[in-house]
Amino acid sequence: MAKFTKDATSLLEYVGGKDNIRAVTHCVTRMRFVLVDEKKADIKKIEALPSTKGTFTQAGQFQVIIGNEVSEYYNEFTKIAGIDGVSKDAVKNAAKSNQTFIQRLMSNLAEIFTPLIPALICGGLILGFRSVIGDIKLLDNGTKTLVENYQFFAGLYSFLWLIGEAIFHFLPVGIAWSITRKMGTTQILGIVLGLTLVSPQLLNAFAVVPGAQIPVWDFGIFQVEMIGYQSQVIPAILAAFILVYLEKFWRRVTPDYISMIVVPLMSLVPAVILAHVIVGPIGWAIGSFIANIVYAGLTSSFGWIFAGIFGFFYAPLVITGLHHMTNAIDLQLMSQFNGTILWPMVALSNIAQGSAVLAMIFLQRKNERAKQVNVPACISCYLGVTEPALFGVNLKYGFPLVCGLVGSCIAAMISVSSGVMASSIGVGGIPGILSIKPQYMFMFFIAMLEAICVPFILTTIVGKKKLSLEDIKGENSSISDNTPVQTTENKIETTLTDKSDIVSTFKSPVSGITKNLNEIEDKAFASGAMGEGFAVELTDGKVIAPFDGEVMVCFPTGHAYGLKSTDGTEILIHIGMDTVQLDGKGFDVKVEAGQKIKQGDVLVQVDLDYVKSQGKPLTTPIVFTDGSHIELLKKNSNISIGDDDIIKITK
Repeated sequence: MAKFTKDATSLLEYVGGKDNIRAVTHCVTRMRFVLVDEKKADIKKIEALPSTKGTFTQAGQFQVIIGNEVSEYYNEFTKIAGIDGVSKDAVKNAAKSNQTFIQRLMSNLAEIFTPLIPALICGGLILGFRSVIGDIKLLDNGTKTLVENYQFFAGLYSFLWLIGEAIFHFLPVGIAWSITRKMGTTQILGIVLGLTLVSPQLLNAFAVVPGAQIPVWDFGIFQVEMIGYQSQVIPAILAAFILVYLEKFWRRVTPDYISMIVVPLMSLVPAVILAHVIVGPIGWAIGSFIANIVYAGLTSSFGWIFAGIFGFFYAPLVITGLHHMTNAIDLQLMSQFNGTILWPMVALSNIAQGSAVLAMIFLQRKNERAKQVNVPACISCYLGVTEPALFGVNLKYGFPLVCGLVGSCIAAMISVSSGVMASSIGVGGIPGILSIKPQYMFMFFIAMLEAICVPFILTTIVGKKKLSLEDIKGENSSISDNTPVQTTENKIETTLTDKSDIVSTFKSPVSGITKNLNEIEDKAFASGAMGEGFAVELTDGKVIAPFDGEVMVCFPTGHAYGLKSTDGTEILIHIGMDTVQLDGKGFDVKVEAGQKIKQGDVLVQVDLDYVKSQGKPLTTPIVFTDGSHIELLKKNSNISIGDDDIIKITK
């Protein structure tokens, strides 16, 4: 009997049998299912399996966290089930069949905006800082700003607009690029299309004075107004999809020997014409209509009701991955009304969920294992990243999520009732106050206090009734500190040992900027379900062995490696995010599974430029899958390959 025969057989039964599986694949840590009926999956029994470290559902996929032996598990599962696995993209596409039309639409919008989020966050921070130095009167008894008093800040204020303008003013370029990337067409054509929507020779529609004469392109029989779509979302989306489908059509009907000439020309030129003649004006009208409806609803006498509904349901949107759709509305509001009412509610929702986790930290202060998840999840939430808190804590227990939703609902009503408006988006959680217009900062602060206090108090009260002794102390009253304990977070039995057993043989396998594991996008890693560790934003493509040992797992695509040291330390190095989709391109693998390694041996050489050109983040989790406790000694630091003072490991 193979290692995972028993568990794989049980998993097949617990997911509802072969007939309930529409598609299945795996990544480096998880089995990914598309089920006919997700209600047939018995989550409690699945999570009770010894090999299972957790489950969650996202974007139509039911995911079972296995660990770095998932490929072996997957092979055994498909053999027992008698079904063929498919590619990750095929599962992703099949998952969309579980969604309604609206869900698929929202999912596609989310996928368009996800690659743009780092730039939006950067732009939000910059505009927020400009507001602090240029709009808040901090000097001379509250009569002058830093910009008015100091030439340095005046210069900085002006210079930073260069970056802010590049991000928000030229947003259609990023949107068109993201859509062509998502749809698999020529990305540079998308960039060029986006540039034609924001060209300097075009007037900015928001700056046009009513009644002013607008220059035109005169074609004799008709004229086209030279109006741009700076900061616009919907016109850019519509124009980009026209370009995509034109390119796909011409590629299908054009002979290969002339495709290099015909396809770009016959795709780009008509797309630009249609963008300025038809879809641009239509998109402008649609965007303005949506923005006006949202603005009117939130500023009406019943605005507080709409705000409460949004505040309550925003976190569930995050769970489904559909929350990015609100970015389009936010950006439209910013363009049309010079600010957004929605974004402050997003930041308050982050804070409310973090406060629920803060209460769990208080309730579980004697539970060492729970603190390892709760503390980083709370910090992450307060900084605007809620997934670790939602998936790692609040969803797990249920009541903290609801208490957070109640606090978010009330905070949203306070915010909207007070007219709080943000000048930019991207900065969530407590730092979100930097994006708030100065005249509204006090009321936003009041809403923040509510979002901190109410979820904390409610979660504490409910938690004292709901949590078991094992949840609170991390052990049953009849079990001693040194007894092997099986927890809901990790089904692997471990005996707690002296934490002074420090391992010092680890040397950094990569070069780059360090960050806490809970700050990364992938929720399976960020939640700590796979184990503790840290992450590195790569600046060099060489990846080496961090210790003497053996290659336990070498993923066929070269993007992930499971290693075991001679002293028993086990780690997983996952290079980049979603890099499995590159099918090995950009990865020059130097080792294979079962190979003995020495510290410093090269595991793989990564073409970072290629990975970045495909839109894949270079964030690389390094996770200790053997239950080791990790303390990151160098946070947000630039480290070099071979450094040996980055972390402290205790077993």
